[in-house]
Amino acid sequence: MAPSTPLLTVRGSEGLYMVNGPPHFTESTVFPRESGKNCKVYTFSKDGTLFAWGNGEKVNIISVTNKGLLHSFDLPKAVCLEFSPKNTVLATWQPYTTSKDGTAGIPNLQLYDVKTGTCLKSFIQKKTQNWCPSWSEDETLCARNVNNEVHFFENNNFNTIANKLHLQKINDFVLSPGHQPYKVAVYVPGSKGAPSFVRLYQYPNFAGPHAALANKSFFKADKVTMLWNKKATAVLVIASTDVDKTGASYYGEQTLHYIATNGESAVVQLPKNGPIYDVVWNSSSTEFCAVYGFMPAKATIFNLRCDPVFDFGTGPRNAAYYSPHGHILVLAGFGNLRGQMEVWDVKNYKLISKPVASDSTYFAWCPDGEHILTATCAPRLRVNNGYKIWHYTGSILHKYDVPSNAELWQVSWQPFLDGVFPAKTITYQAVPSEVPSEEPKVATAYRPPALRNKPITNSKLHEEEPPQNMKSQSGNDKPLSKTALKNQRKHEAKKAAKQEARSDKSPDLAPTPAPQSTPRNTISQSISGDPEIDKKIKNLKKKLKAIEQLKEQAATGKQLEKNQLEKIQKETALLQELEDLELGI
Repeated sequence: MAPSTPLLTVRGSEGLYMVNGPPHFTESTVFPRESGKNCKVYTFSKDGTLFAWGNGEKVNIISVTNKGLLHSFDLPKAVCLEFSPKNTVLATWQPYTTSKDGTAGIPNLQLYDVKTGTCLKSFIQKKTQNWCPSWSEDETLCARNVNNEVHFFENNNFNTIANKLHLQKINDFVLSPGHQPYKVAVYVPGSKGAPSFVRLYQYPNFAGPHAALANKSFFKADKVTMLWNKKATAVLVIASTDVDKTGASYYGEQTLHYIATNGESAVVQLPKNGPIYDVVWNSSSTEFCAVYGFMPAKATIFNLRCDPVFDFGTGPRNAAYYSPHGHILVLAGFGNLRGQMEVWDVKNYKLISKPVASDSTYFAWCPDGEHILTATCAPRLRVNNGYKIWHYTGSILHKYDVPSNAELWQVSWQPFLDGVFPAKTITYQAVPSEVPSEEPKVATAYRPPALRNKPITNSKLHEEEPPQNMKSQSGNDKPLSKTALKNQRKHEAKKAAKQEARSDKSPDLAPTPAPQSTPRNTISQSISGDPEIDKKIKNLKKKLKAIEQLKEQAATGKQLEKNQLEKIQKETALLQELEDLELGI
Protein backbone atom coordinates (compact mmCIF):
# COMPACT_ATOMS: atom_id res chain seq x y z
CA MET A 1 0.00 0.00 0.00
CA ALA A 2 1.40 3.39 -1.02
CA PRO A 3 1.95 5.86 1.82
CA SER A 4 -0.54 8.68 2.18
CA THR A 5 0.47 12.20 1.19
CA PRO A 6 1.77 14.34 4.09
CA LEU A 7 -0.73 16.88 5.41
CA LEU A 8 0.04 20.58 5.73
CA THR A 9 -0.88 22.29 9.03
CA VAL A 10 -1.65 26.01 8.89
CA ARG A 11 -1.93 28.33 11.94
CA GLY A 12 -2.83 32.02 11.72
CA SER A 13 -5.42 34.67 12.49
CA GLU A 14 -7.88 32.63 10.36
CA GLY A 15 -7.56 29.71 12.81
CA LEU A 16 -5.89 26.28 12.83
CA TYR A 17 -6.58 23.81 10.01
CA MET A 18 -5.00 21.13 7.81
CA VAL A 19 -4.62 20.92 4.03
CA ASN A 20 -4.16 17.73 1.98
CA GLY A 21 -0.74 17.55 0.37
CA PRO A 22 0.03 17.26 -3.35
CA PRO A 23 -1.69 16.81 -5.70
CA HIS A 24 -5.06 17.77 -4.08
CA PHE A 25 -4.45 20.79 -1.77
CA THR A 26 -8.01 20.66 -0.39
CA GLU A 27 -8.86 21.26 3.28
CA SER A 28 -8.52 17.98 5.20
CA THR A 29 -11.32 16.35 7.20
CA VAL A 30 -8.80 14.73 9.57
CA PHE A 31 -8.89 17.85 11.72
CA PRO A 32 -11.99 20.09 11.81
CA ARG A 33 -10.93 23.73 11.49
CA GLU A 34 -10.57 25.50 14.83
CA SER A 35 -11.39 29.14 14.18
CA GLY A 36 -10.22 32.06 16.30
CA LYS A 37 -6.85 33.53 17.13
CA ASN A 38 -6.15 31.67 20.39
CA CYS A 39 -4.06 28.74 19.11
CA LYS A 40 -0.51 29.42 20.28
CA VAL A 41 1.19 26.09 19.59
CA TYR A 42 0.83 22.73 17.84
CA THR A 43 3.04 19.71 17.21
CA PHE A 44 3.01 16.31 15.50
CA SER A 45 4.52 13.14 16.88
CA LYS A 46 7.74 11.99 15.14
CA ASP A 47 5.83 9.47 12.99
CA GLY A 48 2.97 11.90 12.26
CA THR A 49 0.22 9.69 13.78
CA LEU A 50 -0.57 12.00 16.74
CA PHE A 51 -1.32 15.72 16.76
CA ALA A 52 -1.43 18.03 19.80
CA TRP A 53 -2.39 21.69 20.01
CA GLY A 54 -3.16 24.37 22.60
CA ASN A 55 -6.19 26.64 22.00
CA GLY A 56 -5.75 29.03 24.93
CA GLU A 57 -7.95 26.89 27.19
CA LYS A 58 -6.81 23.28 26.86
CA VAL A 59 -4.10 21.15 25.27
CA ASN A 60 -5.71 18.41 23.15
CA ILE A 61 -4.29 15.24 21.55
CA ILE A 62 -5.95 13.54 18.57
CA SER A 63 -5.08 10.45 16.53
CA VAL A 64 -4.53 11.49 12.92
CA THR A 65 -5.26 7.96 11.67
CA ASN A 66 -8.47 7.39 13.69
CA LYS A 67 -9.58 11.07 13.78
CA GLY A 68 -10.49 10.71 17.46
CA LEU A 69 -9.74 12.87 20.54
CA LEU A 70 -7.42 10.98 22.90
CA HIS A 71 -6.85 13.42 25.79
CA SER A 72 -7.52 16.97 26.90
CA PHE A 73 -5.47 18.79 29.57
CA ASP A 74 -6.28 22.07 31.39
CA LEU A 75 -3.18 24.03 30.35
CA PRO A 76 -4.40 27.47 29.13
CA LYS A 77 -0.91 29.03 29.14
CA ALA A 78 1.01 26.24 27.36
CA VAL A 79 3.30 27.66 24.65
CA CYS A 80 5.57 24.64 23.94
CA LEU A 81 4.62 21.02 23.15
CA GLU A 82 6.76 18.01 22.19
CA PHE A 83 6.16 14.25 21.83
CA SER A 84 8.79 11.68 22.83
CA PRO A 85 10.15 9.63 19.87
CA LYS A 86 7.88 6.58 20.43
CA ASN A 87 4.76 8.63 21.35
CA THR A 88 4.89 7.56 25.02
CA VAL A 89 5.18 11.02 26.61
CA LEU A 90 3.87 14.51 25.80
CA ALA A 91 6.03 17.31 27.25
CA THR A 92 4.34 20.69 27.84
CA TRP A 93 5.90 23.99 28.96
CA GLN A 94 4.29 27.17 30.34
CA PRO A 95 6.15 30.41 31.21
CA TYR A 96 7.55 30.26 34.75
CA THR A 97 6.05 32.72 37.24
CA THR A 98 6.74 33.48 40.90
CA SER A 99 4.16 34.69 43.39
CA LYS A 100 4.00 38.35 44.50
CA ASP A 101 5.56 37.60 47.90
CA GLY A 102 8.67 36.23 46.15
CA THR A 103 8.10 32.54 46.93
CA ALA A 104 9.00 29.96 44.28
CA GLY A 105 6.48 29.31 41.55
CA ILE A 106 4.80 26.01 40.75
CA PRO A 107 6.42 23.50 38.35
CA ASN A 108 5.82 24.62 34.74
CA LEU A 109 7.23 21.63 32.77
CA GLN A 110 4.82 18.67 32.72
CA LEU A 111 5.37 15.18 31.30
CA TYR A 112 2.13 13.33 30.50
CA ASP A 113 1.65 9.63 29.73
CA VAL A 114 0.00 9.64 26.28
CA LYS A 115 -1.71 6.29 26.86
CA THR A 116 -3.37 7.05 30.23
CA GLY A 117 -3.35 10.86 30.28
CA THR A 118 -1.77 10.96 33.77
CA CYS A 119 1.02 13.37 34.70
CA LEU A 120 4.24 11.35 35.14
CA LYS A 121 6.35 14.20 36.52
CA SER A 122 6.50 18.00 36.90
CA PHE A 123 9.70 20.08 36.90
CA ILE A 124 10.58 23.74 37.33
CA GLN A 125 12.10 24.92 34.03
CA LYS A 126 12.69 28.68 34.07
CA LYS A 127 14.13 29.23 30.59
CA THR A 128 12.50 28.51 27.24
CA GLN A 129 15.90 27.61 25.76
CA ASN A 130 16.38 23.81 25.78
CA TRP A 131 13.13 23.45 27.77
CA CYS A 132 12.32 19.99 26.44
CA PRO A 133 14.07 16.84 27.78
CA SER A 134 16.07 14.88 25.17
CA TRP A 135 15.19 11.23 24.53
CA SER A 136 17.12 8.47 22.80
CA GLU A 137 15.23 7.02 19.81
CA ASP A 138 14.13 3.92 21.76
CA GLU A 139 13.22 6.06 24.84
CA THR A 140 15.38 4.00 27.22
CA LEU A 141 17.30 7.20 28.01
CA CYS A 142 16.10 10.74 28.74
CA ALA A 143 18.30 13.70 29.70
CA ARG A 144 17.86 17.24 31.12
CA ASN A 145 20.30 20.08 31.83
CA VAL A 146 19.81 21.08 35.50
CA ASN A 147 22.05 23.52 37.41
CA ASN A 148 25.01 23.03 35.03
CA GLU A 149 24.71 19.23 35.19
CA VAL A 150 23.10 16.71 32.84
CA HIS A 151 20.62 14.41 34.62
CA PHE A 152 19.79 11.06 32.99
CA PHE A 153 16.59 9.04 33.48
CA GLU A 154 16.04 5.49 32.24
CA ASN A 155 12.86 3.89 30.79
CA ASN A 156 10.81 7.06 31.44
CA ASN A 157 11.14 6.67 35.21
CA PHE A 158 11.43 10.36 36.16
CA ASN A 159 11.37 9.78 39.93
CA THR A 160 14.92 8.41 39.97
CA ILE A 161 18.00 10.06 38.47
CA ALA A 162 19.87 7.09 36.98
CA ASN A 163 23.09 9.02 36.25
CA LYS A 164 24.65 12.49 36.31
CA LEU A 165 27.28 14.13 34.14
CA HIS A 166 29.00 16.85 36.11
CA LEU A 167 31.83 19.06 34.79
CA GLN A 168 32.80 22.65 35.70
CA LYS A 169 29.66 24.30 34.27
CA ILE A 170 27.86 22.50 31.46
CA ASN A 171 26.12 25.16 29.39
CA ASP A 172 24.58 22.88 26.74
CA PHE A 173 24.42 19.23 25.67
CA VAL A 174 23.13 17.21 22.70
CA LEU A 175 22.20 13.52 22.86
CA SER A 176 23.24 11.46 19.83
CA PRO A 177 20.61 10.13 17.39
CA GLY A 178 20.20 6.41 16.70
CA HIS A 179 20.34 3.42 19.00
CA GLN A 180 22.81 2.09 21.58
CA PRO A 181 25.52 2.85 22.51
CA TYR A 182 24.24 6.34 23.36
CA LYS A 183 26.64 9.25 23.17
CA VAL A 184 26.39 12.81 24.45
CA ALA A 185 28.21 16.01 23.42
CA VAL A 186 28.62 18.63 26.16
CA TYR A 187 29.79 22.24 25.95
CA VAL A 188 31.60 24.04 28.80
CA PRO A 189 32.30 27.77 28.22
CA GLY A 190 35.78 29.11 29.02
CA SER A 191 36.48 31.31 32.05
CA LYS A 192 39.45 33.17 33.57
CA GLY A 193 41.63 32.73 30.50
CA ALA A 194 40.87 29.01 30.12
CA PRO A 195 39.52 27.86 26.73
CA SER A 196 35.97 26.65 26.07
CA PHE A 197 35.64 22.96 25.17
CA VAL A 198 33.28 20.35 23.75
CA ARG A 199 33.61 16.74 24.91
CA LEU A 200 32.00 13.55 23.65
CA TYR A 201 31.08 10.78 26.11
CA GLN A 202 29.51 7.35 25.79
CA TYR A 203 26.74 6.70 28.32
CA PRO A 204 27.24 5.88 31.19
CA ASN A 205 31.08 6.19 31.14
CA PHE A 206 31.56 9.68 32.59
CA ALA A 207 34.08 9.15 35.40
CA GLY A 208 37.87 9.38 35.20
CA PRO A 209 40.29 11.57 33.24
CA HIS A 210 40.19 9.32 30.15
CA ALA A 211 36.40 8.76 30.05
CA ALA A 212 35.80 11.22 27.17
CA LEU A 213 35.73 9.75 23.65
CA ALA A 214 36.99 13.06 22.23
CA ASN A 215 37.81 16.57 23.35
CA LYS A 216 38.11 19.83 21.42
CA SER A 217 39.05 23.10 23.12
CA PHE A 218 39.00 26.56 21.56
CA PHE A 219 39.08 30.26 22.35
CA LYS A 220 36.64 32.84 20.94
CA ALA A 221 33.35 31.18 21.89
CA ASP A 222 30.42 32.91 23.60
CA LYS A 223 28.05 30.19 22.43
CA VAL A 224 28.18 27.02 20.35
CA THR A 225 25.87 24.98 18.12
CA MET A 226 26.52 21.21 18.15
CA LEU A 227 25.32 19.05 15.23
CA TRP A 228 25.49 15.23 15.35
CA ASN A 229 25.46 13.31 12.08
CA LYS A 230 22.76 10.65 11.66
CA LYS A 231 25.09 7.72 12.41
CA ALA A 232 26.38 9.41 15.62
CA THR A 233 30.01 9.10 14.53
CA ALA A 234 30.91 12.83 14.49
CA VAL A 235 29.81 16.28 15.68
CA LEU A 236 30.19 19.65 13.97
CA VAL A 237 30.60 22.59 16.35
CA ILE A 238 29.93 26.18 15.27
CA ALA A 239 31.65 28.39 17.86
CA SER A 240 30.44 32.01 17.85
CA THR A 241 31.39 35.25 19.56
CA ASP A 242 28.83 38.04 19.90
CA VAL A 243 31.35 40.70 18.85
CA ASP A 244 34.10 40.53 16.26
CA LYS A 245 36.96 42.38 17.97
CA THR A 246 38.66 43.05 14.64
CA GLY A 247 35.57 45.02 13.54
CA ALA A 248 35.37 43.03 10.28
CA SER A 249 31.89 41.58 10.83
CA TYR A 250 28.56 42.74 12.22
CA TYR A 251 27.70 39.09 12.99
CA GLY A 252 30.52 38.52 15.46
CA GLU A 253 33.06 35.82 14.68
CA GLN A 254 32.46 32.13 13.94
CA THR A 255 34.70 29.08 13.57
CA LEU A 256 33.75 25.55 12.53
CA HIS A 257 35.19 22.49 14.31
CA TYR A 258 34.90 18.78 13.57
CA ILE A 259 34.99 16.16 16.36
CA ALA A 260 34.75 12.40 15.76
CA THR A 261 33.89 9.75 18.36
CA ASN A 262 37.18 7.97 17.54
CA GLY A 263 39.05 10.94 19.08
CA GLU A 264 39.95 12.81 15.90
CA SER A 265 39.27 16.57 15.75
CA ALA A 266 40.06 19.44 13.42
CA VAL A 267 39.29 23.04 12.56
CA VAL A 268 37.43 23.15 9.25
CA GLN A 269 39.41 25.53 7.03
CA LEU A 270 36.94 27.77 5.18
CA PRO A 271 38.51 29.40 2.09
CA LYS A 272 36.61 32.69 2.46
CA ASN A 273 36.58 35.05 5.45
CA GLY A 274 33.29 36.11 7.03
CA PRO A 275 30.31 34.72 8.96
CA ILE A 276 29.20 31.09 8.93
CA TYR A 277 25.51 31.26 7.97
CA ASP A 278 24.57 27.58 7.92
CA VAL A 279 26.07 24.08 8.26
CA VAL A 280 24.11 20.88 7.50
CA TRP A 281 24.92 17.17 7.49
CA ASN A 282 23.87 14.95 4.62
CA SER A 283 21.67 12.03 5.75
CA SER A 284 24.47 9.69 4.56
CA SER A 285 26.63 11.06 7.47
CA THR A 286 29.67 11.08 5.16
CA GLU A 287 29.65 14.75 4.12
CA PHE A 288 28.39 18.17 5.17
CA CYS A 289 27.70 21.49 3.47
CA ALA A 290 28.77 24.90 4.85
CA VAL A 291 27.54 28.34 3.69
CA TYR A 292 30.01 31.04 4.74
CA GLY A 293 31.92 34.22 3.91
CA PHE A 294 31.02 37.85 3.31
CA MET A 295 28.35 38.30 0.64
CA PRO A 296 28.23 36.91 -1.96
CA ALA A 297 28.67 33.82 0.23
CA LYS A 298 30.48 30.62 -0.69
CA ALA A 299 29.01 27.13 -0.29
CA THR A 300 31.23 24.04 -0.10
CA ILE A 301 30.69 20.34 0.57
CA PHE A 302 33.33 18.72 2.83
CA ASN A 303 34.07 15.06 3.55
CA LEU A 304 34.88 13.49 6.95
CA ARG A 305 38.56 14.49 6.55
CA CYS A 306 37.32 18.11 6.32
CA ASP A 307 38.64 18.32 2.75
CA PRO A 308 36.50 20.22 0.21
CA VAL A 309 34.67 17.82 -2.13
CA PHE A 310 32.74 20.33 -4.25
CA ASP A 311 32.72 24.13 -4.35
CA PHE A 312 29.45 25.81 -5.43
CA GLY A 313 31.16 29.17 -5.96
CA THR A 314 29.60 32.35 -4.56
CA GLY A 315 26.08 33.72 -4.63
CA PRO A 316 23.30 35.44 -2.63
CA ARG A 317 22.65 32.63 -0.15
CA ASN A 318 22.60 32.11 3.62
CA ALA A 319 21.02 28.66 4.08
CA ALA A 320 21.36 25.05 2.88
CA TYR A 321 18.79 22.25 3.00
CA TYR A 322 19.42 18.58 2.09
CA SER A 323 16.39 16.59 0.93
CA PRO A 324 15.27 13.72 3.25
CA HIS A 325 17.06 11.18 1.02
CA GLY A 326 20.20 13.33 0.79
CA HIS A 327 20.43 13.34 -3.01
CA ILE A 328 19.23 16.93 -3.58
CA LEU A 329 20.59 20.12 -1.98
CA VAL A 330 18.91 23.53 -1.97
CA LEU A 331 21.08 26.63 -1.44
CA ALA A 332 18.89 29.63 -0.64
CA GLY A 333 19.03 33.30 0.32
CA PHE A 334 16.18 34.19 2.68
CA GLY A 335 15.62 36.90 5.31
CA ASN A 336 17.30 40.07 4.07
CA LEU A 337 18.10 38.41 0.70
CA ARG A 338 15.75 38.08 -2.28
CA GLY A 339 14.74 34.45 -1.92
CA GLN A 340 16.84 33.03 -4.75
CA MET A 341 17.20 29.22 -4.59
CA GLU A 342 19.58 26.82 -6.34
CA VAL A 343 18.45 23.19 -6.48
CA TRP A 344 21.39 20.80 -7.01
CA ASP A 345 21.69 17.09 -7.77
CA VAL A 346 24.55 16.30 -5.37
CA LYS A 347 25.29 12.86 -6.80
CA ASN A 348 26.27 14.32 -10.18
CA TYR A 349 26.77 17.98 -9.08
CA LYS A 350 24.33 19.27 -11.67
CA LEU A 351 22.06 22.30 -11.26
CA ILE A 352 18.39 21.25 -11.51
CA SER A 353 16.55 24.58 -11.19
CA LYS A 354 16.83 28.17 -9.91
CA PRO A 355 13.39 29.21 -8.56
CA VAL A 356 12.85 32.48 -6.63
CA ALA A 357 10.67 32.60 -3.49
CA SER A 358 10.58 36.32 -2.68
CA ASP A 359 10.05 37.46 0.94
CA SER A 360 10.19 33.90 2.30
CA THR A 361 10.74 33.45 6.03
CA TYR A 362 10.35 29.64 6.17
CA PHE A 363 11.52 26.66 4.11
CA ALA A 364 10.88 22.92 4.55
CA TRP A 365 11.33 19.76 2.50
CA CYS A 366 8.28 17.50 2.26
CA PRO A 367 8.99 14.01 3.70
CA ASP A 368 8.44 12.55 0.20
CA GLY A 369 11.68 14.25 -0.97
CA GLU A 370 9.95 15.77 -4.04
CA HIS A 371 8.11 18.84 -2.80
CA ILE A 372 9.23 22.04 -1.08
CA LEU A 373 7.28 24.43 1.15
CA THR A 374 8.14 28.14 1.37
CA ALA A 375 6.15 30.64 3.44
CA THR A 376 6.01 34.28 4.47
CA CYS A 377 4.91 34.41 8.11
CA ALA A 378 4.22 37.05 10.77
CA PRO A 379 5.67 38.53 12.90
CA ARG A 380 8.84 38.31 10.74
CA LEU A 381 6.87 39.93 7.90
CA ARG A 382 3.35 41.21 8.35
CA VAL A 383 2.61 41.85 4.66
CA ASN A 384 2.20 39.42 1.73
CA ASN A 385 1.66 36.50 4.14
CA GLY A 386 1.03 33.12 2.53
CA TYR A 387 2.68 29.88 1.43
CA LYS A 388 3.71 28.08 -1.77
CA ILE A 389 4.30 24.41 -2.55
CA TRP A 390 6.91 23.74 -5.23
CA HIS A 391 8.25 20.75 -7.10
CA TYR A 392 12.05 20.73 -6.84
CA THR A 393 12.26 21.29 -10.61
CA GLY A 394 11.01 24.86 -9.99
CA SER A 395 7.26 24.56 -10.71
CA ILE A 396 4.78 26.13 -8.25
CA LEU A 397 2.05 23.50 -7.70
CA HIS A 398 -0.05 25.37 -5.14
CA LYS A 399 -0.17 28.90 -3.78
CA TYR A 400 -2.21 30.47 -0.98
CA ASP A 401 -2.19 34.20 -0.17
CA VAL A 402 -3.63 35.25 3.17
CA PRO A 403 -6.20 38.13 2.94
CA SER A 404 -4.70 41.57 3.59
CA ASN A 405 -6.47 41.90 6.96
CA ALA A 406 -5.19 38.49 8.20
CA GLU A 407 -1.83 36.96 9.18
CA LEU A 408 -0.10 33.59 8.75
CA TRP A 409 1.89 32.56 11.85
CA GLN A 410 3.04 29.01 11.17
CA VAL A 411 2.86 26.33 8.49
CA SER A 412 4.54 22.89 8.44
CA TRP A 413 4.43 19.37 6.98
CA GLN A 414 3.17 16.30 8.79
CA PRO A 415 6.33 14.25 9.56
CA PHE A 416 6.90 10.62 8.50
CA LEU A 417 9.51 8.09 9.62
CA ASP A 418 12.58 7.51 7.43
CA GLY A 419 12.08 4.91 4.72
CA VAL A 420 8.30 5.41 4.31
CA PHE A 421 8.81 7.28 1.03
CA PRO A 422 11.29 5.61 -1.35
CA ALA A 423 13.84 7.77 -3.17
CA LYS A 424 12.91 8.48 -6.80
CA THR A 425 15.11 9.14 -9.82
CA ILE A 426 15.94 12.83 -10.20
CA THR A 427 14.28 14.60 -13.11
CA TYR A 428 15.56 17.82 -14.68
CA GLN A 429 12.42 18.61 -16.69
CA ALA A 430 10.04 20.99 -14.89
CA VAL A 431 6.80 19.20 -13.98
CA PRO A 432 3.59 20.70 -15.44
CA SER A 433 1.59 23.05 -13.24
CA GLU A 434 -1.69 24.96 -13.50
CA VAL A 435 -0.33 27.74 -11.26
CA PRO A 436 1.26 30.47 -13.42
CA SER A 437 4.94 30.94 -12.72
CA GLU A 438 5.82 34.26 -11.16
CA GLU A 439 8.35 36.59 -12.69
CA PRO A 440 10.75 37.62 -9.93
CA LYS A 441 10.78 41.33 -9.14
CA VAL A 442 13.82 42.92 -10.72
CA ALA A 443 15.31 45.39 -8.27
CA THR A 444 17.18 48.17 -10.02
CA ALA A 445 20.36 49.44 -8.43
CA TYR A 446 20.30 52.90 -6.86
CA ARG A 447 21.87 55.61 -9.03
CA PRO A 448 22.73 59.01 -7.59
CA PRO A 449 21.09 62.01 -9.34
CA ALA A 450 24.39 63.08 -10.97
CA LEU A 451 24.65 59.75 -12.86
CA ARG A 452 21.00 59.20 -13.83
CA ASN A 453 21.28 60.72 -17.32
CA LYS A 454 24.59 59.06 -18.10
CA PRO A 455 25.09 55.64 -19.74
CA ILE A 456 25.05 52.64 -17.39
CA THR A 457 28.35 50.85 -16.97
CA ASN A 458 28.52 47.14 -16.23
CA SER A 459 30.70 47.52 -13.15
CA LYS A 460 29.91 45.08 -10.32
CA LEU A 461 30.42 45.58 -6.62
CA HIS A 462 31.33 41.89 -6.26
CA GLU A 463 32.56 39.44 -8.87
CA GLU A 464 30.60 36.20 -8.40
CA GLU A 465 32.58 33.00 -8.57
CA PRO A 466 31.02 30.15 -10.61
CA PRO A 467 30.67 26.59 -9.25
CA GLN A 468 33.71 24.34 -9.46
CA ASN A 469 32.48 22.41 -12.51
CA MET A 470 31.67 25.60 -14.43
CA LYS A 471 35.08 27.24 -14.06
CA SER A 472 37.50 27.36 -16.98
CA GLN A 473 39.80 24.34 -16.69
CA SER A 474 43.18 25.78 -15.79
CA GLY A 475 44.60 22.56 -14.35
CA ASN A 476 44.96 24.07 -10.87
CA ASP A 477 41.64 22.91 -9.38
CA LYS A 478 43.19 20.86 -6.57
CA PRO A 479 42.10 21.89 -3.02
CA LEU A 480 44.63 24.19 -1.38
CA SER A 481 46.57 23.11 1.70
CA LYS A 482 46.03 24.86 5.06
CA THR A 483 49.24 26.89 4.65
CA ALA A 484 48.36 27.87 1.09
CA LEU A 485 44.88 28.95 2.20
CA LYS A 486 46.38 31.10 4.97
CA ASN A 487 48.82 32.73 2.55
CA GLN A 488 46.03 33.29 0.01
CA ARG A 489 43.92 35.06 2.64
CA LYS A 490 46.84 37.31 3.65
CA HIS A 491 47.52 38.13 0.00
CA GLU A 492 43.84 38.99 -0.63
CA ALA A 493 43.71 41.20 2.48
CA LYS A 494 46.88 43.04 1.42
CA LYS A 495 45.59 43.51 -2.12
CA ALA A 496 42.22 44.85 -0.87
CA ALA A 497 43.95 47.28 1.52
CA LYS A 498 46.19 48.61 -1.27
CA GLN A 499 43.23 49.10 -3.59
CA GLU A 500 41.38 50.92 -0.81
CA ALA A 501 44.40 53.15 -0.20
CA ARG A 502 44.57 53.98 -3.91
CA SER A 503 40.85 54.76 -4.12
CA ASP A 504 41.17 57.14 -1.16
CA LYS A 505 43.46 59.39 -3.25
CA SER A 506 41.86 62.23 -5.20
CA PRO A 507 40.54 60.95 -8.57
CA ASP A 508 41.17 64.38 -10.15
CA LEU A 509 44.92 63.94 -9.97
CA ALA A 510 45.99 61.81 -12.91
CA PRO A 511 48.94 59.58 -12.03
CA THR A 512 52.13 60.64 -13.74
CA PRO A 513 53.61 57.85 -15.83
CA ALA A 514 56.87 56.51 -14.47
CA PRO A 515 59.91 56.77 -16.77
CA GLN A 516 60.62 53.53 -18.63
CA SER A 517 64.17 53.52 -17.34
CA THR A 518 63.00 53.07 -13.69
CA PRO A 519 60.94 49.86 -13.60
CA ARG A 520 61.78 49.25 -9.92
CA ASN A 521 59.37 51.98 -8.69
CA THR A 522 56.40 49.61 -8.39
CA ILE A 523 54.12 49.47 -5.38
CA SER A 524 54.25 45.70 -5.02
CA GLN A 525 57.85 45.44 -3.75
CA SER A 526 58.32 42.55 -1.35
CA ILE A 527 60.68 44.47 1.00
CA SER A 528 60.27 47.95 2.40
CA GLY A 529 63.82 49.10 1.75
CA ASP A 530 64.19 50.09 5.41
CA PRO A 531 66.31 47.54 7.35
CA GLU A 532 64.67 48.52 10.67
CA ILE A 533 61.15 47.88 9.31
CA ASP A 534 62.25 44.58 7.72
CA LYS A 535 63.67 43.51 11.09
CA LYS A 536 60.39 44.37 12.87
CA ILE A 537 58.39 42.41 10.27
CA LYS A 538 60.64 39.37 10.75
CA ASN A 539 60.24 39.51 14.57
CA LEU A 540 56.46 39.87 14.34
CA LYS A 541 56.21 36.85 12.06
CA LYS A 542 58.31 34.84 14.52
CA LYS A 543 55.98 35.81 17.40
CA LEU A 544 52.85 34.93 15.38
CA LYS A 545 54.32 31.53 14.47
CA ALA A 546 54.94 30.85 18.19
CA ILE A 547 51.33 31.83 19.00
CA GLU A 548 50.07 29.45 16.28
CA GLN A 549 52.02 26.60 17.90
CA LEU A 550 50.59 27.48 21.35
CA LYS A 551 47.03 27.46 19.96
CA GLU A 552 47.63 24.02 18.42
CA GLN A 553 48.86 22.75 21.80
CA ALA A 554 45.77 24.17 23.53
CA ALA A 555 43.54 22.53 20.90
CA THR A 556 45.02 19.11 21.75
CA GLY A 557 44.01 19.62 25.39
CA LYS A 558 47.36 20.73 26.84
CA GLN A 559 47.07 23.11 29.83
CA LEU A 560 48.90 26.35 29.01
CA GLU A 561 50.72 28.63 31.45
CA LYS A 562 49.39 32.11 32.26
CA ASN A 563 52.12 33.88 30.25
CA GLN A 564 51.37 31.62 27.25
CA LEU A 565 47.67 32.50 27.39
CA GLU A 566 48.61 36.19 27.53
CA LYS A 567 50.70 35.72 24.37
CA ILE A 568 47.69 34.24 22.52
CA GLN A 569 45.54 37.21 23.52
CA LYS A 570 48.03 39.56 21.81
CA GLU A 571 47.60 37.85 18.42
CA THR A 572 45.08 40.38 16.98
CA ALA A 573 47.27 43.36 17.90
CA LEU A 574 50.37 41.70 16.39
CA LEU A 575 48.51 40.89 13.16
CA GLN A 576 47.36 44.51 12.88
CA GLU A 577 50.90 45.78 13.50
CA LEU A 578 52.31 43.41 10.87
CA GLU A 579 49.68 44.47 8.33
CA ASP A 580 50.42 48.16 8.96
CA LEU A 581 54.16 47.62 8.46
CA GLU A 582 53.73 45.54 5.29
CA LEU A 583 51.40 48.11 3.76
CA GLY A 584 53.73 50.94 4.74
CA ILE A 585 51.17 52.72 6.96
